[in-house]
Amino acid sequence: MDLSLSDDQEQIRSTFAAFFAKESSVEVVRAAEPLGFSADLWRKLGDLGATSMALPEELGGGASLLEVGLVVTEAGRHLAPVPLVEAVVAGRLLAALGAEVPDDGSVLAFAPRPAGGDVATLVPGAAVAGHVVVRRGDDVLVVPSSGRRAPANLGLAPLADVPLAEGRVVASGPEAVAAHERAVDEWRALTAAALTGLGERALEIGVDYSKDRIAFGVPIATFQAVAHALADAGTAVRGAGVLATEALWAGDDEPGRFPLLAAMAFAFGARAARQASLTGLHVHGGYGFMLEYDIQLYFRRAKAWPLALGDPRRELRRVGKMVLGREVA
Repeated sequence: MDLSLSDDQEQIRSTFAAFFAKESSVEVVRAAEPLGFSADLWRKLGDLGATSMALPEELGGGASLLEVGLVVTEAGRHLAPVPLVEAVVAGRLLAALGAEVPDDGSVLAFAPRPAGGDVATLVPGAAVAGHVVVRRGDDVLVVPSSGRRAPANLGLAPLADVPLAEGRVVASGPEAVAAHERAVDEWRALTAAALTGLGERALEIGVDYSKDRIAFGVPIATFQAVAHALADAGTAVRGAGVLATEALWAGDDEPGRFPLLAAMAFAFGARAARQASLTGLHVHGGYGFMLEYDIQLYFRRAKAWPLALGDPRRELRRVGKMVLGREVA
């Protein structure tokens, strides 16, 4: 297995790194709060084809899941205020089910947790979406978004509760459930990639500050307590990136391994991003919690993004069940 990038994939990565650096600056991220959405950035992503690149070729896509992950990683690095992961996953699910994929430029959101009743709760991206893809029981529905925006949340994300009364069933039965479960695995793997990008940038912010902050006449980066903490966080983030890359690669090339790798990547990516952003925040001392410092933007999102699926620690039980083949307490 060779996870090194091809020349074309390197070009995708560098292109979107430059795009997000320009179009999703910290100023853009701050201006998008508290809703957590930039309509201008969404439109520009659509113009670049980022929102449709993972669809089948006949629908204007053709990119691999790994290539989408390269884009998502850069989006995470720059805290892009758009529900890109949800839109990609929802579009791929509808295409896999043979359903129409909306192409009107509006946001297509995805509920990673099945609805337990007549309302899908806390759906990421639903507060700004035109349509939301939800599973309820054995049915996959497309619901016109009339979401009731959830109260302000830690990550200032466009979460909403979505009533399902006007939903249209696009697929039912075991095949629909299996397709949705595959889509949730894609959400896990792509969210892990976004968290890796977030963690990398949070670590860079912490390292830069430690070089500039002077205490006792020397940069605090020279203190072992600071340097070792940053090194540990860097090791975790690097490992999370490798695991996310392997999971995304397996999504196309070894689908039998994909569910396990996606769960592992999500759980470890959430932990690594939290460690990196928390370490960066601690390096700032009391300043880290102040709104004018950028590191708190990363810390809050590192905590919040994984919660769209629930406590990421539950994924460890799921991994144990898949590995051991039995329920894990």
